[in-house]
Amino acid sequence: MVVAFVLIRTKAGKELDVVEKVKEMGEVKDAWAVYGEFDIIARVEVESMPELNSFILEKLRKMSDIVMTSTLITMEV
Repeated sequence: MVVAFVLIRTKAGKELDVVEKVKEMGEVKDAWAVYGEFDIIARVEVESMPELNSFILEKLRKMSDIVMTSTLITMEV
């Protein structure tokens, strides 16, 4: 299992629309609109790194209102 937090920057004024769409994605376990450099943080769970790659490249980054993402992948300790 791969768990990651994806930080998302949206076009101005699109934060709430995007967070609602992101919450509907099966890979996303939760998402919040936040203040600061990024507009949204999403907790993502997938089975493998290739699945995470596909989710980010094929789903998130292709959304027209998303400007930038930064992904923090958790490690097992």
